[in-house]
Amino acid sequence: MAVLSPLAERLDALRRELPPTCRLLAVSKGQPAARIREAVALGQRSFGESRLQEAVAKQRELADLPPLDWHFIGRLQANKARGVVRHFGTLHSLDSMPLAERLRRVAEEEGVSPVVFAQVKLLPDPGKTGFDPDSLRQWWPRLVAMAPLRLEGLMTMAPLGLGDEERLALFQRCAELASELGARNLSMGMSGDWGEAVKAGSTWIRVGSGLFGDRSPPPV
Repeated sequence: MAVLSPLAERLDALRRELPPTCRLLAVSKGQPAARIREAVALGQRSFGESRLQEAVAKQRELADLPPLDWHFIGRLQANKARGVVRHFGTLHSLDSMPLAERLRRVAEEEGVSPVVFAQVKLLPDPGKTGFDPDSLRQWWPRLVAMAPLRLEGLMTMAPLGLGDEERLALFQRCAELASELGARNLSMGMSGDWGEAVKAGSTWIRVGSGLFGDRSPPPV
């Protein structure tokens, strides 16, 4: 009987636990291209990055592979919008109307139609940005109409220090808001809380250390 690598074991375990309605985004930030290549050989196609320069270097190194599904999951600065739009098909961190306008203009100029998730901030958290629910309700019709952007869902992250039930309640609030707005997808749940997110209806979980183990040191 063949012995599975640690990555293969973790990937297999995640796949067995996820329902058909939820997809795995392998958070590869801080991981070398070789680790992504290993995951691709195991059937993984969707990868999440948060540093543009690091991601572009890895994309070039992996250019011999069939096209991969690259997601930008970090905080998106307006001055990085063009690079992100050029190199990622899905953006998980649309957190303001000015950024939405910038992304729309850039996408139009670049001739692409990226999928975007509106980031929602449901609880006070000084380390995170995002729309509050009332402002998102106000801006939603305009966001939906901002072609060539394709607004397909909501993204939220639980503040540090919450218990399991508190995280579940937070994710359920986000799911209820998505249902109210008619958003089809939910990007919720990371290595430490994806179980609660899946219970609440997440359609994308973002798992890094729970899949790859500890991150490698960032490139010098």
